[in-house]
Amino acid sequence: MYIVLVHIKVKSEYVDPFIQASLQNAKHSNQEAGIARFDVIQETEDPTRFMLIEVYRTPDDQLRHRETRHYLLWRDTVADMMEEPRLGIKYTNLYPGDDKWG
Repeated sequence: MYIVLVHIKVKSEYVDPFIQASLQNAKHSNQEAGIARFDVIQETEDPTRFMLIEVYRTPDDQLRHRETRHYLLWRDTVADMMEEPRLGIKYTNLYPGDDKWG
């Protein structure tokens, strides 16, 4: 699996619209064949901080995801909501085995 954790800080006045746009993107993303998991989580102590947990079957699946209509809509919708540039950190899966992902 190819895992990307995307760290996001949103301007406080955009928290709710960011959540709505991100949930729509996640719902569509989870329907992509190349995505094993796509989660949206919000920090408890600072509700302006979010993380997207993106689990792709291959690095090419991430590239295909970035060409989808729902991703492009999300990217353009939330661009001005960001307090700072989002940060994506890439990881390699160690456990559980790739065959245990959805």
